[in-house]
Amino acid sequence: MSYVNTAVASRDFKYYIFDWDDNILHMPTKIRMERLEKDGSWRPVDLSTATFALVRSDGVNYRPPGGDWQEAFRNFEDSPKRDNFLEDTRAALARIAAGEKPGPSFNALRKTLREGRLFAIVTARGHSPDALKRAVRLFIDSVLTDEEKAEMMSNLRGYRQWLDGVGDGEFGTDAEELDYYLSMCRYSAVTYEGFKRRMAADPIYQEKLAVASTSAKPELAKEFAIRDFVEHVFHMLRRSGNLGRAVSIGFSDDDKGNVKSVSSYIRSELSKRFEGIKFVVYDTSDRSLSKGRKVCVSGQLNLPGF
Repeated sequence: MSYVNTAVASRDFKYYIFDWDDNILHMPTKIRMERLEKDGSWRPVDLSTATFALVRSDGVNYRPPGGDWQEAFRNFEDSPKRDNFLEDTRAALARIAAGEKPGPSFNALRKTLREGRLFAIVTARGHSPDALKRAVRLFIDSVLTDEEKAEMMSNLRGYRQWLDGVGDGEFGTDAEELDYYLSMCRYSAVTYEGFKRRMAADPIYQEKLAVASTSAKPELAKEFAIRDFVEHVFHMLRRSGNLGRAVSIGFSDDDKGNVKSVSSYIRSELSKRFEGIKFVVYDTSDRSLSKGRKVCVSGQLNLPGF
């Protein structure tokens, strides 16, 4: 008989939103750009995501190939010949297994999965939600120990019993329960065409996109994805009758521009709309800090240990 951790019913509600590149994993995917040389010519260069985060606003010295941003991020989209995101995740995990230091939120995701808490992946890529979900499954298979996987499954069954009313003998297989859990999480690659269509159809973001600069649109898209996850959490808690419980949502990103934009968005909009939720933002751009730097705490709650 599979173990059910009924103790999860006494937990507070903590949820997490993770950027992926250089926050969870240092992915090998490169951005195709051109750099201005001293002689006035433009030379093709492949940039890591960490380097691109530093130079993306430098329109004088860097540009996408032929002015085509889609070409610049070709490796960050799904391909019919290669599962780009899954294979690059596999390569990044292999480097960690060989001794490379992981991203600052690597262990936070590991703990989130082990505890069976809801999460969102929000990344400035063009992959489908299924592609991101496959990478999370690979993370579970590759990173979690057998003991951690067993702990995760006992927590997931505990949440299903508590929040969904699933009785003894009514649980699915481990694979089915894991499928259900992962389906309750959110996967947003903000340059994916399906995501962009959904964002463009939103009345509020139609207006925001109309006046946003090209460089500001990725940050705006992350705001939209974060709002989507917060609304998802809110409606889930309302359905389960747990809106009065302590709730906190953490967001981590290695891009200072995104951290600044999201922090401002939380203060000006989300914290006012969802007054009972504590929001925490972590800037993980400084690799010398193992868990990043807490830069924003908003909301009415003061939860210990978060």
